[in-house]
Amino acid sequence: MSLVSKTFDLFGKTYVLEAGELARQATGAAVVKQGDSTVLTTVVVSKERKNYDFFPLTVDFNEKMYAAGRIPGGYLKREGRPSEKATLTARMIDRPIRPSFPDGFRNEVQVVATPLVADQANPVDVICVMGASLAMTIGGVPFEGPLACVRIGRDTETGEFIVNPTYEERESSDLDLELAGTRDFISMVEAGADEVSEEDMLAAMQFGQEAIGAFCDAQLEFAAEWERVNGPIAKREYPLDEPVEEVHERVFAHYDEMAAALRDADKLSRQDKVADLKEAIRAEFTEEEQLVWEREIPVNLKKLEKTAMRRMVVETGERVDGRAADEIRPIMVKGDYLPLVHGSGLFQRGQTQVLSVLSLGMLNEGQRLDTIEPVEGKRYMHHYNFPPFCTGETGRMGSPKRREIGHGNLAERALLPVLPDENEFPYAIRVVSEVMESNGSSSMASTCGSCLALMDGGVPIKRPVSGIAMGLIQEEGETVVLSDIQGIEDFLGDMDFKVTGTERGITALQMDNKATGLTFDILRRALEQAKEGRAFILGKMLDVVPAPREETRATAPKIQTITIPVDNIRDVIGSGGKVIRCIQDETGASIDIQEDGTIYVGGTGESVAEAIERIELIVKVPEVGEEYTGRVVSIQPFGAFVNLLPGKDGLLHISRVANGRVEKVEDVLNVGDEVKVKVIEIDDRGKISLDRLEKPDAPEGSAPSGHERRERGDRPGRERRERGGRERGPRRPGDNGGRTPRRHHDA
Repeated sequence: MSLVSKTFDLFGKTYVLEAGELARQATGAAVVKQGDSTVLTTVVVSKERKNYDFFPLTVDFNEKMYAAGRIPGGYLKREGRPSEKATLTARMIDRPIRPSFPDGFRNEVQVVATPLVADQANPVDVICVMGASLAMTIGGVPFEGPLACVRIGRDTETGEFIVNPTYEERESSDLDLELAGTRDFISMVEAGADEVSEEDMLAAMQFGQEAIGAFCDAQLEFAAEWERVNGPIAKREYPLDEPVEEVHERVFAHYDEMAAALRDADKLSRQDKVADLKEAIRAEFTEEEQLVWEREIPVNLKKLEKTAMRRMVVETGERVDGRAADEIRPIMVKGDYLPLVHGSGLFQRGQTQVLSVLSLGMLNEGQRLDTIEPVEGKRYMHHYNFPPFCTGETGRMGSPKRREIGHGNLAERALLPVLPDENEFPYAIRVVSEVMESNGSSSMASTCGSCLALMDGGVPIKRPVSGIAMGLIQEEGETVVLSDIQGIEDFLGDMDFKVTGTERGITALQMDNKATGLTFDILRRALEQAKEGRAFILGKMLDVVPAPREETRATAPKIQTITIPVDNIRDVIGSGGKVIRCIQDETGASIDIQEDGTIYVGGTGESVAEAIERIELIVKVPEVGEEYTGRVVSIQPFGAFVNLLPGKDGLLHISRVANGRVEKVEDVLNVGDEVKVKVIEIDDRGKISLDRLEKPDAPEGSAPSGHERRERGDRPGRERRERGGRERGPRRPGDNGGRTPRRHHDA
C-alpha cells in the first residue's frame, strides 16, 4: 500500500486528500486537509454480522487539544469526556452516513475522526464527512457514496455565498448552513441564521448541493488515482438480512388490524394496542420458527406498522391522530409559571410539554470553552433535558446524551440571533428546557418555551421566536408534507425537518432526510408550510405573553455598567485583590472588571448602588473648591494627612488646623478624628493641599513661649522683614526662605 495524495482548489480554498500512510490496519483510513487543518478519519467494519434488528453504527470525534497547541484544562491534563462541540461534530458525521448503508446491513461499523491540526482559521468539522466517505470508498465498504459535507456562509455586504468559510469569514456572515449528502440528494441539514428568508435559505441549499457534488467528484478522482497506484479496490462481501417471503406474508396478513390499532390519538394507548397486536402476531409463529427467524420477524413487524401508517396518510389524507396534513395540534401556553426564578414558560403542543426556566448572572458566569476552536466562551447557554418519565419509561439519569446535546444546541441557535447585545443587556443567560411529556418535536417545544421564559424574565429580545417540526411521507408515488409531526411520524416517516424563526425569517433549521426523491420543489413546499405553522404557533404564544417584561424580575440580579480610566483598575482591584474583595464582601455585590476599564456590577437590593458608589469614590479625582469630611490618618510635625477618598489623602498644614498659632498638631487633632476640609490647591504632581473648615481657636499654651519667640526673632531673616522685606507666612516643609539649598558633595 503506497501513499496517494491529491491537492485541489474549490471555491477559493485549497484541500488535500491522502491515504495509504496512516492507520493502515483499519478497513479504510483517509486524511483530509483544508488549509493547515488536518483530520484523520478511520472506518472499521467488523468481520462478523451481529444478531441485531438495527444497523450498529458508532461515530466518534476524537478531539485532541494538541491539534491547537494547547494543554487540556483540569487536574488530569488529558482529554476527558467529549465537549459539546465534539459531540455535535460526531452527530454531523453520523447523520449522512447512517442512511447511506444498505437495508439489512448488520456488521458493526465504527467511524473515528481525529483532528491532528486545527490551524485556528479553517474549521475541522465539515471535512470529516468527506474523510469518512473516502475511507469507506478505498476500504471497499458498501454504501451509497461518495458523500460530502459543506458549510455555506453569506457575506452580509456582497450577498455572495461562501463555501467552507474560515472563522473570520463566518464573523461577517448572516448564515451558517451545513449540508451533507451525495451529488444527487441532501440527507442532512443544520443551520443557524440571522432571520434569513425562506427564499434565500432555499437558494443557499441549492448552492450547497452543487458544492457537495464538486467534492464528491474530487473523491472519485482520488479513488481512480488510488486504484492506479495500489490496484483495484477490493469490494468486500457483507451478508445482508434478506427478506423472507413467508414471514412477510404471514405478518402482512394482519394489515387491517394494524391500521385499526394505529387510529388512536393518545400516544400511550396507541403504543399499547400496537404492542399487543405485534405480540399476538409473533405468537402465531412456533418456537422453532421464532428461533430461525429471530431477526426477520421483528423487522417485518416494524415494516407492517410503518407501511400501515404511511398508506393511511397517502390514501386517506388522515393521520393517526385524525389531523389533516397541515393541522397543528392543540396548544397550551403559560408564562410566569414558577415563583422566585428569573423567568419561566410552559409550552404544550398535543402530548409534548416543555417547561423552560431562565437564570441570569454576571457576564463572567458564562461558559468557558476548552476546545480546539478559537472560540473561548459563550454568554448564552441553552440546555435540554429528556428524562425517561417524559415518555412513561424508566431509565438511567445522568449526563446528557448526544440527542439531548443536539436538541439543546438547535434551540440555542434558534434564539441566539434575537438576544440583545451585552452592552444593552450585560447578563450571562442560561435557559434549561425540561421535557415533561414527549410525543414528537420536543426541541421545537423547547424553543417556544424558552422564548416565553426569556420574555417572562424581562430579557429584551428583538422579536419572539417559534418553531415547528415538518415531516414527509413518500409512498406509492405520492408525496405528503406533514406539519407538526408526532413521534410515530418522525420514526416511520421520510424526513424530520425542524424550522425556527421570527415573523421576519428563519433563525435555525435542522433536517434528517431518508428520501432520495426529495426535490427542491418539495423543500420549498415544506418551508412555506412551516412558515404558516410558525405564524400560527407564534400567535398562540403572544396571546398569553405579548412582549418581554419592561424590567427583569425582582429575584433576578440587577447589573449596571460603569467605566473607569484604565490607570485606575489597579486601585479598584487593590494589592492581591484586597480592595475588590472588601467591596464585594461588605456590599454583597458581584464585580467583574474588564481590561478596557468597563466594570459590571451585579446584585440585589441596594448592593449594586453601594458597590458603584465605593468604586466611584476610589477613582474620583478631587478638585479645587470641593469640601470633604475626612479622617486624620497620619500626623507629622508640619501637619496632618487627611483621607478624603479611598486611596487619596491631602495635607492639612499646621498653620491651617486652628485659628491662631499652635506648637503641635496634636494640640488640636489626633489620628482617627473626623475633620471638615476644603481643597485649596492641587500641584502638578497631584499633591493635595487642604484648609480646615470651622477651625477651632488654638488652645491656650499651644503657641510658642516668649523666650522661644525672642530666639526666633534673632534669626537673620527676621531683620530683613523688619526692614521692609517681603512678609512670609509660617514656614512649611521644604520652605527655605527663598535661599538656594546648600549642596552636599561627597569628599
